[in-house]
Amino acid sequence: MTMGSTEAEADRERAPGRLESWRQRVALRTRVALLAALCVGTAVALTSLGAFVTVYNSLYDQLDDSLFERAAQAAEGPRVSNARLDSAPAALFAAADVQIAEVYESGAVVFGGAKQPPVGPKELAVAKGELSYSLRTDVASDSRVITLPIQPGSSLVVAQPLDDIKATLGRMAVVVAVAGGLGVGVAAAAGTAVARTALRPVSELTAATERISRTGDLRPIEVSGDDELARLTTSFNVMLGVLAESQERQRRLVADAGHELRTPLTSLRTNIELLLASSRPDAPELAEQDRAEIYDDVRAQINELSTLVGDLVELAREDAPQVVHEPVDLVEVIERAVDRARRRAPDIDFEVSLTPWWLLGDANALERAVLNLLDNAAKWSPSDGAVQVNLAQDSHGSVAFEVADSGPGIAEADMPHVFERFYRSSEARTLPGSGLGLAIVKQAAERHGGSVSVGRAPQGGALFMLRLPGRAG
Repeated sequence: MTMGSTEAEADRERAPGRLESWRQRVALRTRVALLAALCVGTAVALTSLGAFVTVYNSLYDQLDDSLFERAAQAAEGPRVSNARLDSAPAALFAAADVQIAEVYESGAVVFGGAKQPPVGPKELAVAKGELSYSLRTDVASDSRVITLPIQPGSSLVVAQPLDDIKATLGRMAVVVAVAGGLGVGVAAAAGTAVARTALRPVSELTAATERISRTGDLRPIEVSGDDELARLTTSFNVMLGVLAESQERQRRLVADAGHELRTPLTSLRTNIELLLASSRPDAPELAEQDRAEIYDDVRAQINELSTLVGDLVELAREDAPQVVHEPVDLVEVIERAVDRARRRAPDIDFEVSLTPWWLLGDANALERAVLNLLDNAAKWSPSDGAVQVNLAQDSHGSVAFEVADSGPGIAEADMPHVFERFYRSSEARTLPGSGLGLAIVKQAAERHGGSVSVGRAPQGGALFMLRLPGRAG
């Protein structure tokens, strides 16, 4: 391989990169204007070329027809002598700026007027009878030459200069060039105007993204029209709304978490400061019973903090978008959760009735949701109470997981809010818990394409129903 071919291949490899770099440097509006000008320029060039070729052929065809007709008339007309062409037909051709001559097979030429027409091998071949006629353009004299036989051994040569035709074609070329240039200029201006108008929503989107990255302001963009760019702006506004809602949920989560953490942390700090103060040499000694109660309070507060932090971590994990495609045996998930709930509440009787069911999902998230429902039912049920656990297919082709406790039930005013984060009814504020367990259940249900609802059980307690898609096992 030669050095030249190597460099040529390298240039071909670099060409796409240079084109891409050019596209990145030139603004989209400029590229649209250039594209419009290029398209119009190409169309004008092709149209002009077609018109020029058509006129060119038409003028030359007309000239050839005229020359042939005149040459035929001259060939058929009377001639006075071979020495001079001063008959009437010759005089008429001279008046029409046409050169005429008679050529003999011997090579002799007799012409009329002041100038002899071009005579070459083709004209001599016609005189000798080798050609029936001849039609050509003579470059030296810049004229069109036609030759016809008039009698054995001689031919008539008629020539006409091409000055008029070339002048006409020159003027046409100037007109076409000027019109094409104006067309390209108008197309470029129109393309710029159209690009500026059409790309205004894109400019607004660009300004909005720059404003959002600079200030964090998620205000929507004004939408005008109903074209593709308007739909793009609408979709962008929807994205801004979702982002604003996500930020608001995060803000509320942080604010609510801070509020919930404040109480156990304050109590924990107070108890620890009291224990530290009692350990000083000059401080009065705490009674053993008081010290034990403080230790119990500290343990309870630490457990409450651990539960709250775990629930917050679970909520943060549930908020993250995850795609789950793992086949899950829901009966197995529920049985594991029931075993854990029985260990936590040994004085509660869990009555379980399960129908085989499979779905695609996250087994850990489903087990956490089921366990939260069971723990909630056990918390509100009295000692030696019963919790009904039922899993059965409903009439809609999904499965209904029901947990019914034997407690006092949920007030009608609290039912719309029980699945909200950190919501706790007035009766629940004295009981342990973070107010996040049912919110985790709701998120797990929605993440798996299901739903959760609350009502009143036949025995008077609360009834929670978790609906999930899937298929019977």
